[in-house]
Amino acid sequence: MSENSSQTTAASAAAAASAAVNGSSSDNSGVLSLQGSTAMRASMTAVIQFLVWPFISVNVFMFHVFRQREALWSEPRYALFTQTLLADVFFLGLTNFVVLTIQAGRLLPVALCVPVCVLMDGLTHLSPTVIVAMCLERYVAVCMPLHHTDVFSPNRTRVVLAVVWLASFLKPLIDLSIFLSYVPESYFTMPTFCYFEIMLLKSWHMALRGNLYILNYLVVLAVLLFCYVSIIVVARRASGDDKKAASKGQRTLLLHLLQLVLCTLETVCPYVEAQILQSGNGYAYIVVRAFNFMAFSIASRAASPLIYGFRDEKFYAAIKSYASCTVNKVASTK
Repeated sequence: MSENSSQTTAASAAAAASAAVNGSSSDNSGVLSLQGSTAMRASMTAVIQFLVWPFISVNVFMFHVFRQREALWSEPRYALFTQTLLADVFFLGLTNFVVLTIQAGRLLPVALCVPVCVLMDGLTHLSPTVIVAMCLERYVAVCMPLHHTDVFSPNRTRVVLAVVWLASFLKPLIDLSIFLSYVPESYFTMPTFCYFEIMLLKSWHMALRGNLYILNYLVVLAVLLFCYVSIIVVARRASGDDKKAASKGQRTLLLHLLQLVLCTLETVCPYVEAQILQSGNGYAYIVVRAFNFMAFSIASRAASPLIYGFRDEKFYAAIKSYASCTVNKVASTK
């Protein structure tokens, strides 16, 4: 593709957002709806804030409890769990910022949106990657209990955490490198909404990214099914306390499968949103973007506190102990 052709493609991708808000498209029905929906956009914004900030507060609180309880530091599953807490806090904060700019109809320069999109995409990949690490940790704990302390020693757990973060940001960094290799400099000054497809200006690049997504989730699904089947086999053979532990691990993996389904649906959402935005219907884009954020981004991250927070006996005991101590301190101060 020539320089002029590449620049034209880049301009059309970023200009779609501007057309949706400013009315430069040939069909202004979506723009008129957007301009006349201030009350609805305000209501959606209020609902989003009502959902986002409680989850952010819960995740921050749980991470603080983990930091205050040394007994939890040596447990690899809790160390992995806290990575999801951190990632979810940053992801919800960034995505909430993007949703607010969309609800307000504010366009940002591509140069500002690119690093935001890279961070959000890396944090999106982090959830399924941590799920894989958690499932493997439960598999070793249930199926190979004598080797668990060696496989997931404190030093090796730190290595696993580093690998998880590196693997999560590998794909968006590759996309960024490809994007920078062919995009014209004038593209970075164009106004747009912050969605990852502004970095996918060539059809082969989008196809490559889609194929990598499919391959990634097939691998994740294969690992989860392997761990789940292995734990089922152990649960049938075990007895007493071992059977109880295996059954609990089995339920945990089922919840992880639910997380994986929600994460998969979440990764499909940007493609749908990009198609709507390209059509120039700004109102439909705002509604769909808000719905996807509430239904998939928040829902998939609400499962983590349930699985390893309130559902886990040891972590839940730590939460109750810390909360009661805090209440007693406040009462004594008063």
